[in-house]
Amino acid sequence: MLSTLARAATRRPLTVMLLWGLFLLLGFGLGTGVFGKLSDDVPDVPGTESEIAAEYLDDVDPSGESVTAVVEATAVDDPRVRAEVGRAVADLREIAGVAAVPDPYATRGLVAEDGRALIVPVEFKGGLGDDAEEDAVEAAAGRLHGIDASGVHVSGGPLLGEQLGERAQEDVKNAELISLPVVLGLLLVIFGGLRAAGLPLLVAVAGIAGAFLGLFAFSQVTDISVYAIQVTTMLGLGLAVDYALLMLVRFREERREVPDVVEAVHRTVAAAGRTVLFSGLTVAVSLAGLLVFPSTFLRSMGLAVAAVVVVDMLAALTLLPALLTRFGGKIAPAAKARADGEEGRLFGRLARFAARRRVAVLAVAVPALLVLALPVTGMRVNIGDAQQLPKSTEARRLYDAVDAHFPPGTGVSPVTAVLRPGTDAATADRIGALAPGTERRELPGGATVLELRPAGTVDGAAATALVERVRELRGDAPVQVTGTAAQLVDFRQMLADRAPWAALTVLAGIFVLLFGFTGSVLLPLRTIATTLLSLAAALGAVVWVFQDGHLAGLLGAEGLGALSLTAPPLIIAIAFGLAMDYELFILARMREAREQTGDDREAVVTGLRRSGRVVTCAALLLAVVFGAFMTGGFSPILQIGLGLTLAVLIDATIVRMLLVPATMALLGRHAWWAPKPLRRAHERFGVRADAAAPELPQPAHR
Repeated sequence: MLSTLARAATRRPLTVMLLWGLFLLLGFGLGTGVFGKLSDDVPDVPGTESEIAAEYLDDVDPSGESVTAVVEATAVDDPRVRAEVGRAVADLREIAGVAAVPDPYATRGLVAEDGRALIVPVEFKGGLGDDAEEDAVEAAAGRLHGIDASGVHVSGGPLLGEQLGERAQEDVKNAELISLPVVLGLLLVIFGGLRAAGLPLLVAVAGIAGAFLGLFAFSQVTDISVYAIQVTTMLGLGLAVDYALLMLVRFREERREVPDVVEAVHRTVAAAGRTVLFSGLTVAVSLAGLLVFPSTFLRSMGLAVAAVVVVDMLAALTLLPALLTRFGGKIAPAAKARADGEEGRLFGRLARFAARRRVAVLAVAVPALLVLALPVTGMRVNIGDAQQLPKSTEARRLYDAVDAHFPPGTGVSPVTAVLRPGTDAATADRIGALAPGTERRELPGGATVLELRPAGTVDGAAATALVERVRELRGDAPVQVTGTAAQLVDFRQMLADRAPWAALTVLAGIFVLLFGFTGSVLLPLRTIATTLLSLAAALGAVVWVFQDGHLAGLLGAEGLGALSLTAPPLIIAIAFGLAMDYELFILARMREAREQTGDDREAVVTGLRRSGRVVTCAALLLAVVFGAFMTGGFSPILQIGLGLTLAVLIDATIVRMLLVPATMALLGRHAWWAPKPLRRAHERFGVRADAAAPELPQPAHR
């Protein structure tokens, strides 16, 4: 397959480039339409009690969406402010599609006790079409912003998704403006020429277009989270640079051995292309674990990110060879290998040190990583509220205004108990007595809704405990619980139930792929163990910063007492796949050296010496990309960005440069062992070299 792709790219390079050009136009044209289709409904899990009850309410509850405004003034009782608010309330009631707008001065709890703020809730009619609802929300928001006061903040309901989508688009644009010039500068340092440095960026642009197009396609059939934009774009950009870097380094090495550009491209695709192919497959398999979860958010993220990985992989295997065929002749070959075998001397020395002091290295590195991982044992996940958003977003300004002027719990979403016909009055009374000020309303068809206001935050311990208490008290009565806190309870249970199956799916898939790549049974097990160690250390650091609040201010964040429920599964799935990237980069070189020299121990040193620079540069470039996306201020994106950055850096340094050679030396010749039946299977179906690799210089000393 790889040879077929290489021939197609070298025979028809202009055609391949034209097809990719059309893809870019489609991605940046049609694909950017996803910014208008983003959702903030992350915790929905089809089939759970909270989701079934929510769907029931959508069908029978005549009430519709709502938005909220907070009006701030020196004194909201000032006659001028009262007149302004009164005219706005009257105008809002006349807007088509608006169901109710209470007078804040005549409604208890809507005017702050300090007299400096008031709340204006606007409820829309149920059953409105999308266009009618959009027109009503836009008109209501415009009229609310027209109130002449020192501060007016409007958000909630349909406005929140729109505001987050606009912010996500701005953050992606800013991250690209920051990361692309920095990446180009680093590539110039690595390659020493503009042509070679520019080619990875072209592949990266293809990755970004693929991210937009993939998300837009999935948005036609499922909800796409607002956080998906940053995650898929950062990964698409980072992986594209990674793959292009690996291919270009190999191309320059091949050019050192063969003068013909086309032949060098073929040899590059045969050698490094195989690594890129398996790397893409391992990342995709890692993300397949997300498909085990019934969560719409996790599944859509897994599919979207996997699609981006495939686009990056195809761009590296088709677009880049076509570009190299046309322009590779002007890219300088790599310098001649040194006769003393000391090319990449630093990495060679590290490998020799770790191999010779393998027990000491393991005794220091493993406990250190375990200490970093300790905070994971206390990890908590929450849905979160507007406190997770950047302070500049309107939803966050509204949250801060409510927090500053109103009692705790104001505006917190209630725990909603849906009492179907047949629920006895005693059960209803017991449930209603669980929280003070419980509101009751009847629905068409005989159902009753009880709205219980929890103490604390929308998804805090008090709210989730209230959900559990209602479910205990209902007995056999036809009562269902929904609301934000109930969604969190169900989401946590879903994670606990499906996580073992997701882990089994990923680990089994990774084991099969690594066995197919190496022909060894022990190497996949060693790789999985060391990768899990680095992943736990990175996740522990994220918990320490964002949950416990240590050093969070340096990142423009704050300790929230829990991680966003989006962060841990995405960090684990993506970081695991990225770690496989570097493992495959190194194993590919080790295998080449072993096949050519027959020396297992020296193959470890040579493999790390030949791949260390690529792995280090790739990790640095990925860290730059992830760091750029952390400038936006979304707490979940900060958590994911920091987790992936640390996972990549820890894996590319401590794990790949120290633990890999130490464990390989500990295993010795048994590292490449497999039982005879599996060895025969690998010889028949496993990955074989498609072309001879250039001869490696023999080391002067062993």
